[in-house]
Amino acid sequence: MKNIPSVDLNDFLSNDPKRKQKFVNEIGAAYSEIGFVALKGHFLSDELSDNLYKEVKSFYALTQEQKNKYEIEGIGGARGYTSFGKESAKGRTEGDLKEFWHFGQEITDGEQIAEKYHANVQVAEVPNFNKIGMETFRQLEKTATYVLRALAIYIGLDENYFDSYVHNGNSILRPIHYPPIIGEPKGAVRAAAHGDINLITLLMGASAAGLEVQAKSGEWVPVTALPEQLVINVGDMLQRLTNNKLRSTIHRVVNPPKKDWGKPRYSIPFFTHPKSEMKLNCLTECIDENNPKAYDDITAGEYLNERLRELGLIT
Repeated sequence: MKNIPSVDLNDFLSNDPKRKQKFVNEIGAAYSEIGFVALKGHFLSDELSDNLYKEVKSFYALTQEQKNKYEIEGIGGARGYTSFGKESAKGRTEGDLKEFWHFGQEITDGEQIAEKYHANVQVAEVPNFNKIGMETFRQLEKTATYVLRALAIYIGLDENYFDSYVHNGNSILRPIHYPPIIGEPKGAVRAAAHGDINLITLLMGASAAGLEVQAKSGEWVPVTALPEQLVINVGDMLQRLTNNKLRSTIHRVVNPPKKDWGKPRYSIPFFTHPKSEMKLNCLTECIDENNPKAYDDITAGEYLNERLRELGLIT
């Protein structure tokens, strides 16, 4: 395998049942094998993507003292800024070579779940940062909803199975900055090998190469996509829910060649999380004699907290 499969959401959105089923088959097969696709036809415009990258670069260009004002103690990085080296992959002691920001869900329809979420942190020095960040959040959330509808059909569920869980779910938009590498990293990488926690992750085009996915053979495959595509992968929650029918594939961000250590890298993933009360119990549609139930029952909220403790973000 030289690259991840490409799919077109326009097929699923069309009024042609054959095109719709074609998309379901393609994305289902890809997620059963490699766990990653490159998706075009999504709802994020090039203009909005470009604007967010401009805002993100402006934020990370602030002084460390200015950025530190937005690191909120006691919430495990759920909102606002997380400084360099704070997060590490499961089983790693070295902190990843990155700093990041979290935009979270904002409830606009009065649902009481709003009381369970932390408020987003407002950045004074970059006036459009929050506005453009949340516009992007909404367009990626909309895209995720349709991808999950296709996967629901593939699994054998009602097409709208995931809708109520993802609506006002605990999703996160994470603009990441990997600063220039200064000196020998001593075993640390930009993002160590890991699986994502959530249902699915939507990744906007990164500003530099480095993302690699581990194929079934164990080979590390560089992930490349066209500028207009999103890279979308399965997270551990969806793998658990589908009893390993859909694969949450291990991936990493490797350090660049030494000649490129002086270049920063920016990356903006959207982690699609359901509401915390969603049960991740293995679906009966995914259990049979050849595939017995592989996981204990757990809710999305319980699983998230378990994983955040492993990452060192909460105690």
